[in-house]
Amino acid sequence: MNTRRTFVAAALSSLAFLGLAGNAMAQGEPLRVATDATFPPMEFVENGKRTGFDVELVEAVGKTLGRKIEWIDIDFKGLVPGLISKRFDMAVSGIYITDERKKVVDFTVPYYAGGLVVMVKDGNTAIKTPADINGKKVSVQVGTKSVSFTKEKYPQVQLLEVEKNQEMFNLVDIGRADAAVTGKPAAYQYVRTRGGLKVLPEQITTEEYGMAIRKDTPELTKAVNGAIDKLKADGTYDQIVKKWFSATAK
Repeated sequence: MNTRRTFVAAALSSLAFLGLAGNAMAQGEPLRVATDATFPPMEFVENGKRTGFDVELVEAVGKTLGRKIEWIDIDFKGLVPGLISKRFDMAVSGIYITDERKKVVDFTVPYYAGGLVVMVKDGNTAIKTPADINGKKVSVQVGTKSVSFTKEKYPQVQLLEVEKNQEMFNLVDIGRADAAVTGKPAAYQYVRTRGGLKVLPEQITTEEYGMAIRKDTPELTKAVNGAIDKLKADGTYDQIVKKWFSATAK
């Protein structure tokens, strides 16, 4: 009887060890994160290197979790579908937390507040408020909230949907679009670094950004939330915010 108990205890001990080893291995595995690096200052490519607020924050999260970040570049419209199909573990690309998206993916705690704004060419006097875009040509990035919100809020708008953020700005710059509706951080970054356009002072919406994670990995959502909390507590988060938004804040 004692021999049987000893055998069972040894077996349970071995299983427990294997479980701990498996968890440790999971912690060391790369965290696959998808992004569309065309949305400065959130994520973009500069001198051949991926950089931006989201990039630095995710790298800090990975360091806190002890997991290397493996970046995957994909168009914005493919982020949520790709996440659902398990092509990667997380999607971080200036993604607004919306009720519609929460039906299919989970989100971390909000990590930054943004919102939609209207951009027009510097010197444009015909569009002074967001309501003035009704009946005008407005460029938006496909797959973003700008598309559905602008259609619903300003039904007389003629939308010009483009794949990339830069294309959206270019259409306004060359006069093919009267305005662009986009996220506040990217709008101010463009005005600060390129010029030629201006942001209307009245913001259309106030939104919160979240890191999207699959619903079948709640332990990852919990771990990333813990990492974000830790980065806020030790001052790392504030340092990253100051670096990327002090010059663009309005």
